[in-house]
Amino acid sequence: MLLLRRCHSLTRFGPLNTQRHQVTPAVVSCAVRLWSSSSEDGGSYQRAHGPRWRHGLAGLLAGTGAVLAYGLHHHKAEQQDSSTVQTIKKTSAFPIISQEEVTTHRSLEHGIWVTFKGGVYDITEFVAMHPGGDKILLAAGGALEPFWALYAVHNQEHVLEMLSEYKVGELSAEDVKKQRAIKTSDPYSTEPERHPALHINNLKPFNAEPPPELLSDSFITPSAIFFKRNHLPVPQVDAASYQLHIEGLPGGVLTLSLEELKTRFPKHTITATLQCAGNRRSEMNKVKQVKGLNWGIAAISNATWGGARLRDVLLAAGYSPDVAQRAFHVQFEGLDKDVTGTTYGASIPLNKAVNEEGDVLLAYEMNGQDIPPDHGYPVRAVVPGTVGARNVKWLGKIIVSAEESSSHWQQNDYKGFAPGTDWDTVDFKSAPAIQELPIQSAITVPTDGAVVDRSSEEVTVKGYAWSGGGREVVRVDVSLDGGKTWQVAQMRSSEKGQAPGPSPPPGRAWAWKLWEVTAPLPAEAQELEIVCKAVDNSYNMQPDTVPPIWNLRGVLSNAWHRVKVEIREDDNEE
Repeated sequence: MLLLRRCHSLTRFGPLNTQRHQVTPAVVSCAVRLWSSSSEDGGSYQRAHGPRWRHGLAGLLAGTGAVLAYGLHHHKAEQQDSSTVQTIKKTSAFPIISQEEVTTHRSLEHGIWVTFKGGVYDITEFVAMHPGGDKILLAAGGALEPFWALYAVHNQEHVLEMLSEYKVGELSAEDVKKQRAIKTSDPYSTEPERHPALHINNLKPFNAEPPPELLSDSFITPSAIFFKRNHLPVPQVDAASYQLHIEGLPGGVLTLSLEELKTRFPKHTITATLQCAGNRRSEMNKVKQVKGLNWGIAAISNATWGGARLRDVLLAAGYSPDVAQRAFHVQFEGLDKDVTGTTYGASIPLNKAVNEEGDVLLAYEMNGQDIPPDHGYPVRAVVPGTVGARNVKWLGKIIVSAEESSSHWQQNDYKGFAPGTDWDTVDFKSAPAIQELPIQSAITVPTDGAVVDRSSEEVTVKGYAWSGGGREVVRVDVSLDGGKTWQVAQMRSSEKGQAPGPSPPPGRAWAWKLWEVTAPLPAEAQELEIVCKAVDNSYNMQPDTVPPIWNLRGVLSNAWHRVKVEIREDDNEE
């Protein structure tokens, strides 16, 4: 009989108590019994710390930072209890369990067991509390290694500790040998090469941003250093056999090859900036830790995109104005998949998709060339003015629907919440999915901590500014004294030395503006606190500090950007 089931107050059959900050005698007693049956590897360490480990394991299995974060917020409160649990002695070893026995535990009724590196784990109680859906159940009765290979971001010591809390046995030597004979292929083994200048935030899946000083060098970001945000392995797609399916319209399913997409529809070109919802998350982490990739200021880039208008393709597929009476969303599904076959997905409002001025593209070109693999080859959605998460790459299917995408990334991620909302109180259904992004600007040169020589007598400050929804940036203000005094920066909307193009039509300012200001160094200052803030044509302005906009997912970070610069005095000065 499973040891966990002897602790009736903690099993799936008992009530789930979300207020587990105190270790009750019953819990400690249960922890003692479990620990007494553990091996030297820690076994059921910190059973009393249930929420942290239980919810954290979801990140291992489902591969989402938001789910991983769901339980880690308890860490502080639990530290005070750890001394109690650590006094418990470990004695006997785990029982030996066969793979055949593990396989029989694939349901809540019979328990959910999994194996990992020769250990057997009962995650039944965790599954009952898991906020990430049914995906975790797909590992039931089998090995975690395929999930681990896909979600390699969680291959860290603290996640192993989380998993160890659920250990109930050791897999038989014979079954371990059989598992080792079956090599789990690395789904990231065919990833494209990347530019060495990129700052890598996560290797598998690959997520990286360019150095800030390179970002502001060019109005059009070279594809090689355009920020890269992948959620799953980059799929290998054969352009010759590629097909795009459009569903949900009166005309039935329209299937297009890449060649048909290029020849049946006029090519449309736009210059548009894409920004990750987590851009500048690192500044929120300084206020209070959030869970997600620790992006700096460069999860944003600007490119020229070419392709067919989504509007034109929907019209060819049977769209007519009466469709808008029953359908409100256009869903996108990518060709990138996890081990369960689930694809990355997102959706946008139908009125954005069919609006003549919406400029939504099914893009097959980036900066005048085929879109590179990291950016969606052979076809991606480009939804200008909208958060990067909705610009689905490796596009395989489009669905006109009355409902939003049911994808995890639409329903349980990329949403903003109040600063007081935590993982105990968050209700993802209470917040709308992020679409248009707010006004944004950041300083790319000089970088924080840079040193400026007094002999130079002046400092040049550079950066970018952009606003979502096609709103044009009309002003960037820069301060050298922490916001006491300001001056207006010069902006450009083209490459250096080129005449700026005409102003975009109202509501269609899709591209960023680069800005620059050169100012004399203050005579007495030893340090500069340089600040920038932008204003768009709706007079939206950036908030001055991070705390009022802090949120548990670290998204929508757009407070005044600040860098501190040291002024070095001339060594020859007497």
